[in-house]
Amino acid sequence: MSFAPEYVAGTTTHARRGAIQNRFSYNVDFVLIDPEANETGPRLFSRNARNLAAVHDIDHGGLLGQGRGAAWARGVFASHGIIAPSLRLLTQPRFAGFTFNPVSFWLAMKDGALVGVISEVSTPFGDRHSYISHLPDFGQINKIDRLAATKLLHVSPFQDVAGDYAFRFDVTPAQITIQILHTNAAEGVFAALEGPRTPLTNRAIIRAALRRPFGGLRTLALIYWQALKLRLKGAKYRNRPTPPKTEVS
Repeated sequence: MSFAPEYVAGTTTHARRGAIQNRFSYNVDFVLIDPEANETGPRLFSRNARNLAAVHDIDHGGLLGQGRGAAWARGVFASHGIIAPSLRLLTQPRFAGFTFNPVSFWLAMKDGALVGVISEVSTPFGDRHSYISHLPDFGQINKIDRLAATKLLHVSPFQDVAGDYAFRFDVTPAQITIQILHTNAAEGVFAALEGPRTPLTNRAIIRAALRRPFGGLRTLALIYWQALKLRLKGAKYRNRPTPPKTEVS
C-alpha cells in the first residue's frame, strides 16, 4: 500500500536545566514521507529535485552532506536486528533550497507499529551522529517506553559531551510526539517535538513558506540567537572536541 506524504505542523520546545536555565518554543514544519517511494506528493513538493519544498537523499543517512538515503537506514536497522517492512522519514524539508536539520528521525514500521528509530542529529559545526532506539525484544515502541543512549556528539558549545539521553516516541495515526531528555551530573536539557499528522498539500507548503520562510536557514538563525542568550547569561563556552568515529550508537 502506498503512503502519501504527510505534513506535521510541529512545535519544538527546549528547556535547559541547571545553574543557567533557558527555555524556548518555536513552530516548525516537518514532513513524514516514505523515503523509498517514487510518489512525490503535491506539485510544490519534490524528492531529489528543486522545488519550493523538497527532501533530498543526500541530506539524510550517513555523514552530513554525504547522505545515502533509505539504503543507509535499512543497513543500520538490519545490523541491529531490525527488519521492518516499511520505513518513514520525519524531517524538515528544504525550503527554496535551504536546509538545516538539528534532528531527523528514521522510523521502522511493522504492521503499523513503530519498532525502531534512528535519531539523526546534526550540528552547525558540520558534524553528525545518529542514535538507534529499540526495545530488547524488538517489539512495538509505545509512549511509556524510555529508550536510553549515551551522548557522544558535541551539540551545544555550552554543554559538555557527557551524560545520557532518554528518548520517548509516541507515533499514532493522528499525532507524533517525541521527547528527548539529556541529563548529566550538573545540567540537562529537555527537548520535545509534537504535532498533528495531516496530508501534505500545496496550501500547507505555501502557508509554511510564508509563515517561516527559508525553513532550515531560520532554524540555524534561531540556534545562534539562543546561543547568544546563553552566552549573555554567563554560560561557559566549550571548544568543539573531536567528533565520534562511529556513525551510529
